[in-house]
Amino acid sequence: MSGPPLLLGHRGCRVNTQVPENTPASFDLALAHGCDGFEFDVRLTSAGRSVLCHDPDVDGMMVCRAMADQLTHLPLLDDVLQGYAQRAFLDIELKVRNLESKVLTSLREYRMENYVVSSFLPEVVMELKTRSAKIHVGIICDQQAQLAYWREHKFEYLIPHYTLVTRALVQEVHNEGSKLITWTVNDGKAMSILADWGVDGIISDDPKLLAQTFT
Repeated sequence: MSGPPLLLGHRGCRVNTQVPENTPASFDLALAHGCDGFEFDVRLTSAGRSVLCHDPDVDGMMVCRAMADQLTHLPLLDDVLQGYAQRAFLDIELKVRNLESKVLTSLREYRMENYVVSSFLPEVVMELKTRSAKIHVGIICDQQAQLAYWREHKFEYLIPHYTLVTRALVQEVHNEGSKLITWTVNDGKAMSILADWGVDGIISDDPKLLAQTFT
């Protein structure tokens, strides 16, 4: 590693409970603490709106069933891309299917360069890659068996939970010309160890600690 890993806030800054996660206020806080960017989650409403939300339901309503006049307080994907595309690295996690076309259109519109579109869903990652060979995609893993999917397809990014990361895995990913971003790391010692192993990025709920660890 020629320098520290990419520092990313998890849904912005989750340790600050006064600021809602997956919102511009939370993203701004992560950047103010010194992070390079942030990770956030995207879901699709019944009305076809790409909204930022981690859980499948908000205030007792299923996001996938929300009509145009419902859940209007949730930030929109396009607004985030427009506001941060030129000043932060974005890890855009797709929680559901059928967002692929919208995401590809938005990436072109905002001329995205510093980003990865990630998902736990192999079919989503594969669909994105099939539609555009140039798109930067990553498969998210929290189980050892899921690593096999990355090994089969060699996507640009592997995004495993930190408990799956070893020095050997980092080297394997780099040998294939890919990058490894790990989540969710909230301990300064663990951050330093992972950086020493050569991970390309670290996602943390505590962006202030993350930035201070590498200052």
